[in-house]
Amino acid sequence: MTVSLKEVKKFLRVDHNDDDSLIRSYIYAAEALCLDILRTDDITILKSVKNAKIAVLYAIAYFYEHREEADYKALTISLRALLFGNRKEEF
Repeated sequence: MTVSLKEVKKFLRVDHNDDDSLIRSYIYAAEALCLDILRTDDITILKSVKNAKIAVLYAIAYFYEHREEADYKALTISLRALLFGNRKEEF
């Protein structure tokens, strides 16, 4: 993982344990989305990218705050802006 549960909960300002499993699933989903944008499946590449942590935290926060009305196209556009400089030309 690029971020820990504790770090994410602090970022989200969540001080209870009720949503821990939900937040963990958002961590994995955010990392997978960022890996897709980078066109890689190697988590070490994601960890080495300068804006990766910010991108992952942004995606998690977006998933958490917009659980019912998420606009995945808008989220992907924002993540591409953060990660585009490190994106592989092809798989």
